[in-house]
Amino acid sequence: MHEPSYTVEAYNLSHASENKIHDDAVAQKLGFSGGLVPGVEVYAYACHPAVRRWGRAWLEHGQMECRFLKPVYDGHLAVVTGKDSDGRLDISVNSQNVLCATGEASMPKGTPEAPPIHAYELRVPPADRPPADERTLATGNWLGTRPYQLTPDIATQYLRDVREADPIYSSEGLAHPGLLLRLCNLALRENVVLQPWIHTGSKVTNFAVAHVGDELSARARVAANYDRKGHRMVDLDVALIANGRTVLAHVLHTAAYRLRQLTGR
Repeated sequence: MHEPSYTVEAYNLSHASENKIHDDAVAQKLGFSGGLVPGVEVYAYACHPAVRRWGRAWLEHGQMECRFLKPVYDGHLAVVTGKDSDGRLDISVNSQNVLCATGEASMPKGTPEAPPIHAYELRVPPADRPPADERTLATGNWLGTRPYQLTPDIATQYLRDVREADPIYSSEGLAHPGLLLRLCNLALRENVVLQPWIHTGSKVTNFAVAHVGDELSARARVAANYDRKGHRMVDLDVALIANGRTVLAHVLHTAAYRLRQLTGR
């Protein structure tokens, strides 16, 4: 069974980001048509059918694994579809007739137990960030983010930016899952200086909803640092946290932090 498709006009809300993969001129030099819409926002689009299917329960303890295959570009339509497959949703995101992302959303039979917060070391990002490399992103290294308050303005603006059509977030004062996944990117950006880089996938298990007004942060451990097709990759094992005490989600977050286009490989 197919869920009704969901169409959204993609918006690159990171044009001015430190990550120049979102800048049109830099991205074009690297072989892309323009600045890439961030993967966390493509994930935000992909979450729509899961929330339509399971509602708030999915935000509280659902799961999603998403892989980003091809870029989604600013101003182009992204068509999100969900197909029922043995109780889970197989999700695809297409833009300009190109398969850009795939995902699997599900609801566990029981309620998953969040990892203990003390299993993730609390680290303050350095004032002087070192370059991202095999040493600063070595397996086992700990990374942290500066906590920030999810104000009503931030939450509302994000819903506008991702063109979210589901009223559950505004009516119940909830943080959008795409906004939460942005914390994983912060775990990289606030700890090391990166060249243009690409978020390639995330595997998310939710444990609780975040509310407008919460203080949000992430604690991350580098799970792996490796080469894949000439790109240097990093896997982060991340706990997303509200108010310094509640684990909202566990994420395995993968990024190409040094692109082969920049190494001549």
